[in-house]
Amino acid sequence: MAEINKIKWMIKKDLLTLWRHKVQFASLILFPILMIALCGWGMGGTVENTPVVVVKQSSGDVTDQVINALKADDTFDIKDIMTNSDDAKEKVDNGEVKAAIILSSDFESSNSKNAVLYIDSSDQLTTQTLVPKTEQIFASLSEKVGTQQVNANTTTNPITQTAQTIKLQVNKIYGDLDYIDFLLPGVLAMTMFMSSMMTMGNSIAGERERGELSRLFMTPTNVSSVLTGKIISQVVRELIRALVLIIAAMLLFNVMIKGNLLLLVLVILIAVLCFVGFGMMFSATAKTQEDYIQIVMPVAMPMMFICGVFFPTETMPWILQKIALFLPLTYANDAFRAVMLKGAGLCSIAFDLIVLLAFALLFFIVGIVRFNRDV
Repeated sequence: MAEINKIKWMIKKDLLTLWRHKVQFASLILFPILMIALCGWGMGGTVENTPVVVVKQSSGDVTDQVINALKADDTFDIKDIMTNSDDAKEKVDNGEVKAAIILSSDFESSNSKNAVLYIDSSDQLTTQTLVPKTEQIFASLSEKVGTQQVNANTTTNPITQTAQTIKLQVNKIYGDLDYIDFLLPGVLAMTMFMSSMMTMGNSIAGERERGELSRLFMTPTNVSSVLTGKIISQVVRELIRALVLIIAAMLLFNVMIKGNLLLLVLVILIAVLCFVGFGMMFSATAKTQEDYIQIVMPVAMPMMFICGVFFPTETMPWILQKIALFLPLTYANDAFRAVMLKGAGLCSIAFDLIVLLAFALLFFIVGIVRFNRDV
């Protein structure tokens, strides 16, 4: 009986402590709600309103039917109707749109009409949706146009006419990619992000809780030396972790890196600096390691769903797509995928790297200011 009373007392004590600790209590309530909402909105969504352009090189009834069919389908969001196929392809290459649907110059005059779907295949989920949907639309139009021509000319064989009406060629500019190819860059960024934050939490908040920081500052060591040492050691650690992950993916799943390896290392270094700064900013404000985890997890975990680690951001609601623009993991994912899947050069990812460096500078400034206050 005495032991039961002790257990009851311990339960009551821990629950009262949780009630009094507002950060932990808020995390207990809000974090599960946030996670289930993001799982529902951010994973397994449908690809809708995909930005595309249409190249219209002739005018006529069939061309109008194609454009109207694309406009009527929620999968497509026609950003522009162009006349130059090279300009349209450049928009796809630059990432402005996901695909270009190019109608040939003799699309109206020829019996065998040709069209090309020029698509950014680095976005594997979008490709899996866009290609069959486009093929379905053109097959339906082919049958419809063929039937119209048959009705206009009763001597035409309907089967032959329908089969030769419209031919769609699919041009995947980065080849056929598996989901693991799409997933690896996101997992790489996520792994560095989570491990950087967890390590910084133990390194700063944990050492503060154990009294190691106070003993450290009793020696002739200043704040800048401590933080610089921790940052450099973490960068080295995450660089090793990233290289191991990439090599393992190449050996186990035959994943190919299309871009320059030195550029990939540069992206890794800048991303790690940003993530370490993120972790330092939060750990500098936490009195204990448990406080740090309770503060950082509701911020860090949703990023995996919002920033496009597992699925493209296009599958998420509009508001989450906008929120993703303010999160550093989004730009790390974009840079990694551009280099690893597309073979992009430095100029192509310059914006992503500048944003990551700006985030890193902001995080370090806030972290150092708060750290100095605590010390």
